[in-house]
Amino acid sequence: MRAAARTLRQPRTASWVAEETEVSVKTARRYLEQLVADNVLRRVDHGDTTRYCVDRLMATYREVARLQREHDREALTESLAEMRTQISEWESTYGVESPAALRASVGDCDDPAEITARREAASEWEHLADRVRVLQTA
Repeated sequence: MRAAARTLRQPRTASWVAEETEVSVKTARRYLEQLVADNVLRRVDHGDTTRYCVDRLMATYREVARLQREHDREALTESLAEMRTQISEWESTYGVESPAALRASVGDCDDPAEITARREAASEWEHLADRVRVLQTA
């Protein structure tokens, strides 16, 4: 239950989590509320509906702490440089300055393979941009 809850990227209800983890709604709600108290999840209220998702701030804090424990400054700097190089390559290859611009360029393509390549590159670019911020903090 706890492992599944830590993967909630978009807000989900306790009943959704219960169904996914094959536990009762009462059990799911109890664990979810404990994870909110532990700053692992956050509660998002929409009217009468309560949803839960990963607390991104705390997840980032834990990731920074993990990186600092497991890697020295040189390894972090090297990883950061590799990520920045990859982003520069996408900028140069596709002639765009952001993942959003790369996604927008898909409309100019007729080749399905090129469309797929651009979408995948945009997704990876977004991921690396997030990782760059975490590594810089670490």
